[in-house]
Amino acid sequence: MARLFAITNQKGGVGKTTTSINLAASLAATKKRVLLVDMDPQGNATMGVGVDKYDLFLSVLDVLVGECDVKEAIQRDGSKQFDVLPANADLTAAEVELLDLDYKETRLAKALAGIQADYDFIVIDCPPSLNMLTVNALAAADSVLVPMQCEYYALEGLSSLVDTINKIQRVINPNLHLEGILRTMYDPRNSLTNEVSQQLKDYFGDRLYLTVVPRNVRLAEAPSYGLPVLNYDRQSKGAIAYLALAGEVIRRAEQIAMSA
Repeated sequence: MARLFAITNQKGGVGKTTTSINLAASLAATKKRVLLVDMDPQGNATMGVGVDKYDLFLSVLDVLVGECDVKEAIQRDGSKQFDVLPANADLTAAEVELLDLDYKETRLAKALAGIQADYDFIVIDCPPSLNMLTVNALAAADSVLVPMQCEYYALEGLSSLVDTINKIQRVINPNLHLEGILRTMYDPRNSLTNEVSQQLKDYFGDRLYLTVVPRNVRLAEAPSYGLPVLNYDRQSKGAIAYLALAGEVIRRAEQIAMSA
């Protein structure tokens, strides 16, 4: 059965979609069966893996509102390495359309339940806000991976996100837990970066990933070519970092499976 990750942070611009794309690609590079689910109406994860969001016949919206089966909407990424459940601006309608539907918080969970056996990992890219789309992602997920920059305001947003995770756990999804914190756009020359990083270590302990994702030009360029950084420049620092993160994710998943 697949392990489901929600990649989320209520603060924008922290590398959430970058992490979703590149973690999916790096897991696939280790021969894992991977599905990337785009739950952001901006459709950046869709475009970032080479799927044209302007040319979708079916998308995650159709799955959420029951217009099609999830298998009908899934496509291969541009490099043919993993599967993608794409999204585009039509997904903005989901907030309104879901209001009148039964089980509106768990529509994604029900859709993915039937295909979990087909994958080793399902990575869900969430929008940068707490709305019904994010709630659906958290209701479906086993765990939450939080990308964040090491800066002061990021810590404030993180405490709010942890509260949200705890609330979803109590009310909707008792299996949900915080998997880990990923430090992104990391610059060790910055004293504030080091200070916040130490605070994260002190507070979160082993839930803080050892991997840090540096600021990297290649990582920033890759989405404009519709490629994960691994396919754009395999030797770049960004590619190496996400391969290391995939290794950590796989090891943690194996430990959880062994202790179950």
